[in-house]
Amino acid sequence: MATIQDDDERLLTRIGYRQELRREFTKWSTVSYAISILGVLGSVPATFSVPITSGGPATAVWCWFFGSLMAMCIASSVSELVSAYPTAGGMYFVTKHVVPEKHVPIWSWIVGWCNFIGQTAGASSVAYTVSQMMLACASMNSRFDGDSYAFSPTALQTVLLSIALLCVMGVICSLTTKWLHKIIIWFAPINILASFSICIALLVLTPNKHSAEYVFTHFTDGSGWGSKAFSFLLGFLSVAWTMTDYDGTTHMSEETHDAAVRGPIAINSAVVVSGAIGWMLTVTFCFCLGDLDATIASPTGMPAAQIFLNAGGRVGGTVMWFFVILIQFFTGVSALLADTRMAYAFARDGAFPFSSFWSKVNPYTHTPINSVWLVVFCCICLNLIGIGSQQTIIAIFSITAPALDLSYIAVIFARMLYSNEIKFIEGPFTLGKWGRPLNCIAISWVLFISVVLFFPPIRPITMVNMNYAICVAAFVAIFALSWWWAGARHTYTGPRTKDIIHIVPGSADSDDGNLDDDIEDFLA
Repeated sequence: MATIQDDDERLLTRIGYRQELRREFTKWSTVSYAISILGVLGSVPATFSVPITSGGPATAVWCWFFGSLMAMCIASSVSELVSAYPTAGGMYFVTKHVVPEKHVPIWSWIVGWCNFIGQTAGASSVAYTVSQMMLACASMNSRFDGDSYAFSPTALQTVLLSIALLCVMGVICSLTTKWLHKIIIWFAPINILASFSICIALLVLTPNKHSAEYVFTHFTDGSGWGSKAFSFLLGFLSVAWTMTDYDGTTHMSEETHDAAVRGPIAINSAVVVSGAIGWMLTVTFCFCLGDLDATIASPTGMPAAQIFLNAGGRVGGTVMWFFVILIQFFTGVSALLADTRMAYAFARDGAFPFSSFWSKVNPYTHTPINSVWLVVFCCICLNLIGIGSQQTIIAIFSITAPALDLSYIAVIFARMLYSNEIKFIEGPFTLGKWGRPLNCIAISWVLFISVVLFFPPIRPITMVNMNYAICVAAFVAIFALSWWWAGARHTYTGPRTKDIIHIVPGSADSDDGNLDDDIEDFLA
């Protein structure tokens, strides 16, 4: 009797890859993973200073609300595509089936590198913020002296702690998929329960809360651009950095049962749940903000930490902050895990030097351990930059959202552009008549917000406050395209499915050489 496991492996075979990883993720661990990779309880406090500094409390509230709606459009469009081709490559692999064959190598090369760079910058940035949070907690519990704390972390301390955290995350990501399932299934419940508990505690413990009018209507121009409207737009950095990496769940497709169905469901459920909880947290923080200028200038280095400290004192604030750190650590593990699977998929298609080594699956854990430590090494290299230049490291982290989102809409746009030439075979999850409108909204939004996120956040512009993200983006683009023209275009052919495609012995399917017809028959 055929089982879901058999169907999963048969579908992967028709797509063009052998089943090398163990499918141990269930429906609940997949949803938990999707929620944890967004990790709002950790990410909202980590980025809360940006919207309130740029445009005040109302900017933080409404940027999150509107940004979450736009994130839902992008996530839905991504879900429809990866449902048809559930592989560890995610949107990178889908490129093969939405562009003409002669354009597959260059399209998949660009999308793959954008996705890998975005994933790596995201994972390293989360480890860096966890380090900042832990040191902020240490600062909160040090002896207070005037306008500062006795302990003030240095750039070197922050970077060294982030490296240690990356190594711990790497060890966890090296475990078997069965153990990862057992660990990750608890990420979402802890995230959701802790979020509600902290919101209640802050609202009860904060003595002087702001009025609803202040929270929902008080805008400022903290950017110096002379426009509250533009300062409002800069506030989208928080939600853009948090509500991305939608395809992180799809990178676990080859370790998930019934991935063509459960992956899209998990992605969309995570965006809805995280959007609602993130807005709840943002509104709560704004009610408990206290004096805006004093909170922004908090000696802890993080305004959210000061809000916790004001509400619960040293003990209560530390307890609440502990859960923020824990959830952000969960997010780091999830982000790193997605990045390692993307690296594995990219390497097995020959996109890296020594690809055969990086794509090797460990015979004992049945996980791509080599790609895990490749990603850890890349993340460490990025974080080391923080020792010499905080502006540069922030710029690198700022590239996360644009790089990932642009890699998504490139594939979405390609599907629309070549729809008359390429027959796209939909998977179980489809948007139907809403597909094209949602795709257009997703593309328009990402192009618009990417331009905004590359703007300097403060005027007058100096060498210190300049937004170097555009410089990093230009460097990555030049690097990837130079490598392509220097030699990769002669060796890299895109996803190498046809090299290993085969039909499971004993199946009733005919090997007629038409991969798309085989997939269509299976899904039908």
